Amino acid sequence: MVSRIREHRPDISIVWITGKIEHALVTGMEGVEFIVYDKKQAKQARNHVKACLKGRTFDALCLMQLALRANWLSRVVKAKVRLGFDAKNSKEGHSFFINHRIKPHKSRHVLEGFHAFADALGIPSGSSLSWPIPYSKDDQEFATNALAQFSKTVAICPAASKLERSWQPQRYAEIAVFCQSLGLSVVLCGGPGPIDKQLEAEIQSAMETPLPSFIGKTSLKQMFCILKDAFFVIAPDTGPAHMATAAGTPVVGLYAHSNPRRTGPYLSLQHVVNVYDTHIIEQQSKPQDELKWGTRAKGDELMSAITTDMVKASIQGLLDKS
Repeated sequence: MVSRIREHRPDISIVWITGKIEHALVTGMEGVEFIVYDKKQAKQARNHVKACLKGRTFDALCLMQLALRANWLSRVVKAKVRLGFDAKNSKEGHSFFINHRIKPHKSRHVLEGFHAFADALGIPSGSSLSWPIPYSKDDQEFATNALAQFSKTVAICPAASKLERSWQPQRYAEIAVFCQSLGLSVVLCGGPGPIDKQLEAEIQSAMETPLPSFIGKTSLKQMFCILKDAFFVIAPDTGPAHMATAAGTPVVGLYAHSNPRRTGPYLSLQHVVNVYDTHIIEQQSKPQDELKWGTRAKGDELMSAITTDMVKASIQGLLDKS
């Protein structure tokens, strides 16, 4: 949405209130003033945003998050138009913090929902989808050096935000060996969190020869450059899958809990391994298109329904089209 506004209305000033972690990825974007909100600081963070906005009134606020924290934070923003989601998709008191809504839609990807805000503001559609993530020469040099010894590199980003939404490490290892048998190089990518580290250790213990790993060893921008230079990425429903999409890299997504039509890697939905549909019918006795959009499947073992053969088939399909 930001790039769409910048393309068609460069006269519009954009202020983006964003989280501390997210800011580490998008910082440096031209034409955008960032105000960083560190949710760990709670009231102090809210007061920081309030102080940054003191004396300022905006033509429009786009409240593009539904969480109560975001809704409450929006109260410090003075704006004539307070644009939010349609009533059906609102929750956590969202409706009390807005005075205009985007057009309702029964089923759309999260990205399309964000673009509906630009539609509501009268911004013309962009010529093409683009995510201009800025990175430095040093960030690119780090990635170039990291992958210099490899030809076509597959980046496995094994960790989702919760362990049950991540695939089994032994299966990641089997897929790594499969990719190597096709003449591809394989590396591990991810953040420094405990789930990333646990999966890294378990994948490596299942490998005869350990994989090169950048888990916990990169900044977000360095990771972005690695994902940008990868041949393709394998990942569950996790941030790096969307970073790879922003970089133009194909993604083999692994989805069991969330509907990939809503949260999948937007430009690689044809490569998603989807067992969500099966699980949701088993749990709700209805197909996904008859349920509230965004309904999640629940369970600790759902990802085990994704077999290595399914992932191999998706990889082969991607290779056949490349």
